[in-house]
Amino acid sequence: MSEQRIGDGAGPYDIDDLTTEPEELANSHLDLGSVLVPVVEGGQVTVEMSPQHEPEAVYLVTPVGRIGVHAFAAPRTGGLWREVVRELAESLSAEGASIAMEDGHWGREVIAAVPGGQHRFIGVDGPRWMVRCVASGPEEDSGQLAQLARAVLAETVVRRGKAPFPPRDLLPLVLPPVLADQVIAAQHQMAQEMGVDTDGAPLASPLEQAPAERSVENGGAPVIPGGAVAQAAAATVFTDDVEPEPEIESDLSGNRPDEESAPGPSEGSAMQRLRGQKKKRRRR
Repeated sequence: MSEQRIGDGAGPYDIDDLTTEPEELANSHLDLGSVLVPVVEGGQVTVEMSPQHEPEAVYLVTPVGRIGVHAFAAPRTGGLWREVVRELAESLSAEGASIAMEDGHWGREVIAAVPGGQHRFIGVDGPRWMVRCVASGPEEDSGQLAQLARAVLAETVVRRGKAPFPPRDLLPLVLPPVLADQVIAAQHQMAQEMGVDTDGAPLASPLEQAPAERSVENGGAPVIPGGAVAQAAAATVFTDDVEPEPEIESDLSGNRPDEESAPGPSEGSAMQRLRGQKKKRRRR
């Protein structure tokens, strides 16, 4: 077994090959259970929730676009990304995206151009896992976003675990406590706006004050301003309860939309429609 250390830029890493202890990554990486993703300086974190109020995806939002990293189960023989590249390109093309292929550091990358910007898919095969990075942003920032996405992927850590999963299954997403707190707070705020509590009973009265700030347990290490803990504590949570108008394309600018005038996250982009198709297939 090879031994590697975060900072070498030789990732994505398997956690079993690292000499770096997970506790040392508390302020540099978001620990999402199956994957530990390095945060971007000056970035923000967003969480997308499913209609069942479960965390569906976590994204790093930067000035040049949005980056998401997910880990999947893969066969011991490897080679899953080669299969996925072809299928992904065909599916996105069928959805109306303009598709291009590029040879990147880890192999083929899929670039899907959609109205308003583009999505870049980068995949890497590991021991019994495959990790996929999706970078979405405006076309004029695509070069800078691609470099940033590759840098994030090069410092990503995968925690496959020993549990059996069928190949291609998304490995479990587990929110760190500080991020889970943000989700609970967002769900409670939604319940307030709807006039019900989290159990569905009418609220007796609206909350008059925000909950007191709690201290963040960080393994004894100081909380670094702008680091993973701070970004997770300030995360934005998006829900998927309302189906947006189909003609609305997703905001690819990477900037947070104006809360009063902008619609919620759109399902109109090719990437998000593809994700929706996969969900439907799993439910059959």
